[in-house]
Amino acid sequence: MRVLLFANTDWFLWNFKRSLAHALRAAGHDVVLVSPPGEFGERLRADGFRWEPFELSRSGTHPLLELQAVRRLEALYCALRPDLVHHFTIKCVIYGSFAARRTQVPRIVNSITGLGFALLATTLKARLIRPVVVALYRRALVGTQVIFQNADNRDTLAALGVLERSGVHVIPGDGVDPAFFAPPANAARGKTVLMMGRLLASKGVAEYVAAARIVRARHPDARMLLAGAPDPGNPESIGEAQLAQWRGVGAVEFLGQRSDVLALQQQADVAVLASTQGEGMPRALLEAASCGRPMVATDVPGCRELVAHGRNGLLVPPGDAEALAAAIISLLDDPARAARMGAEARADVLAGLTDARIAARTMQVYGLDAGAGAA
Repeated sequence: MRVLLFANTDWFLWNFKRSLAHALRAAGHDVVLVSPPGEFGERLRADGFRWEPFELSRSGTHPLLELQAVRRLEALYCALRPDLVHHFTIKCVIYGSFAARRTQVPRIVNSITGLGFALLATTLKARLIRPVVVALYRRALVGTQVIFQNADNRDTLAALGVLERSGVHVIPGDGVDPAFFAPPANAARGKTVLMMGRLLASKGVAEYVAAARIVRARHPDARMLLAGAPDPGNPESIGEAQLAQWRGVGAVEFLGQRSDVLALQQQADVAVLASTQGEGMPRALLEAASCGRPMVATDVPGCRELVAHGRNGLLVPPGDAEALAAAIISLLDDPARAARMGAEARADVLAGLTDARIAARTMQVYGLDAGAGAA
């Protein structure tokens, strides 16, 4: 059977869907990966996959150009003739579902990996496009299988009436490889705090910077790390002027985009995510948990599904820098408690959040046996 995976960046396919692609290939299926071109497309090809570039503007809203994108996608689906398509991120879900239905693809699966700017942001632009996005979702999801990463996102869209004629599933995230993201051999603990993610306002970057000042006042030797880069294609991306101002304060070490994710996660003593609007299932925290790191996160969708307050980490109110700082300080002050929480976090990953387990559950939604050959 030919399975096509379509996302809005090749980076997303490489980092989040490669384990699923490998599982499908191992089961004997033909896998095609589709995304706008980028540096990871050739890596996917080098890994033995067929990757097809497809131009798609993440932020474009011009009706004629967007309709042309759907038509081009229809042509691609006609040429590739997939038996099943799986779409990720809003535009891919909506446009891909329309194209798949018009080209009579037998099985359509859509992943809602987060509600995104249109449904979560409070800006004028978000409020203007929200009714359009909801209406498009309502039409696109009909007759498809829809996968959510947490129940909160599922319930939000259900309340909007867009899931009434869809198959609905909750699978917690993309999974992680616990053999790769493993605790460091050296168990010595220090005072390194890590937040990792795109530099967006909704990721709580401002709150993390404010919390870092408080933490450093209590623990001057603490290192407050922030790994990630701005995302110019996102309306909430933080501008360079603001970043320069924060760098000048010196409370946080801005690391930029990093490829040595494992080393950073193992180096950290506390993993933080200060999201103010919610997540699907935060990958950075999942990797940290797999490395046995205790977590401090905001009590928002996605984070609360992974962080069990008081057991494997701590939850704080979103937008509250003082509460965020207090939680971080409490773990730095009590290394034994932090170590116990980190062990619980690792155990949770092994119990059901590995990439093998998530891939198997996804293939069940496809109607496939993970151990079977091609249909």
